[in-house]
Amino acid sequence: MERRKKRQVRIAAWQSSAFRRYFPAAVCSTLGASMQTFLWAWNAWDLTHSASWVGTVVALMLAPAILLSLPFGILSDRVNPRYGLVASTALYGGVALVAGLTIVFDQFGLPVLLVLATAHGAINAGHGPMRLALVPLLVDREALPHAVGLSAMTFHSARILGPAVAAWLLAQTDQVAVFGLSALCFIAASVILASLQGVGVRQPRERQPFFQQLRTGLQYTVGHELLRNVFWLTALNGILGRTVIELLPALSGERLAGGSSELASLVAIAAGGSILGGLIISRQSTGIARLLVLAGVSLLVAASAQLALHWTDQLTSLALLCFLVSGVTTIAGTACQTIIQLSVQETFRGRVMSLWMLTIMGAPALSALAVGHLADRVGFVPVLLITGVLGLVLTAVFYRRARRALPD
Repeated sequence: MERRKKRQVRIAAWQSSAFRRYFPAAVCSTLGASMQTFLWAWNAWDLTHSASWVGTVVALMLAPAILLSLPFGILSDRVNPRYGLVASTALYGGVALVAGLTIVFDQFGLPVLLVLATAHGAINAGHGPMRLALVPLLVDREALPHAVGLSAMTFHSARILGPAVAAWLLAQTDQVAVFGLSALCFIAASVILASLQGVGVRQPRERQPFFQQLRTGLQYTVGHELLRNVFWLTALNGILGRTVIELLPALSGERLAGGSSELASLVAIAAGGSILGGLIISRQSTGIARLLVLAGVSLLVAASAQLALHWTDQLTSLALLCFLVSGVTTIAGTACQTIIQLSVQETFRGRVMSLWMLTIMGAPALSALAVGHLADRVGFVPVLLITGVLGLVLTAVFYRRARRALPD
C-alpha cells in the first residue's frame, strides 16, 4: 500500500493536462538560458584570459536579481504569470539574436559582452519569479511536491545540460550556431506558452500598495524560522556549487591550460552529475524532514569537495570533482526549493519565491565576483580551500537551526 501511495505521488503532476502542456516550454526556455549563460562566461575568458573578468561577467548576469526579483515577485502575485513568461522568453531570444548578429558583423567585444550579460540577468530576474509562481497554479495541491520536484530537477539539470550542449557545439562549429540554437529554444518556448489559453488564472485578490506588499513579504519570510534557515542553506548551495560551475572556463584554463575541447568535456561530465542528482531527488518521498537531511548532507559533500581542488590538475580528476559538485548541489538546491514551496502560505508564494530567486542568483553572483578576483591573485586552490572550510561550518549551523524549526 505504501509503495502504491508513493507511485501515485510521483505521477500526480502528469495527471494535469496544463502541467503536461507547460513542461516542454520549461525545458526549452531553461536550456536556452543556460546556453547563453555558458557563452557569456566563455567569452569573458576567451577575450581576457582573466578570472576577474569571468567573475565580473557572471556577477552581471546574476546581480540584477538583487534589484529586480522582489518587484517581479510582487508582480507575479498580481498578474497571470504566463504572460510574464511569454514576454521574458521573447526577450531572451532577442538577446541571443543580437549576440549572433554582432559576431557576424565583427562588432562583438568586451563592452558588448558586458551589456548583453547584464540584459540577460535583468530578463532572468523577471523570468524566475513568474516561472515559480506559475507551477503551483497548474496542479492540485496534493500534486504540488511532484510538480515542484520535476520543475526544480529540470531547472538544475538544464543549467548543466545547456552548457554541455553549448560547449560541444562550440568545439564543433562556432558561437553563431550556439546563439542561434539558444534563440530557437526560446522561440519554441514562446509559442508553447502563448498557446496555453486559460492557464495561470487566479481568483481576484485585494491588492495592497506595492511597498506594503514588499514589507509584509519580507516580514513573513524573516519571521518564519524554517524558511529563514532554508534560505541560508540555499545561499550556501549557490556559493559552494554554482560558483565552481560558473567559473569553470577560468578554472579549466588555470588548472589544465585547456581550451574549448577540455571545457566541453568538463561541462558534459558536470551535466551527468546533475542528471544523477535529479534522478536521486525525484525518487524521494515528500517529507520535509527527509528533504532537509538530503540538503544538509549534500552541502557537506559539496564543501568537502572544495578541499580536494589541490589534487585536480588533470582532466580526469577535475572532471570527477565537477561531477560530484554538480550532483550534490542539484540535490541540495531541489530539496531546498521543495521545502520552501511546501512550507509557504499561498498568499505569500510569489514574494517568497522571488526572494528565493534573489538568493540563488545573488549568492553565486557575489561569490563568483569575489572568488574570480581572489583567484587572479592567489589561485583557485587556496580560495576554494577557505570556501570549503567555511561551508562545512555554516552548513552545520544552519542545518541544526532548520531542524529545530521543523513542524511536529
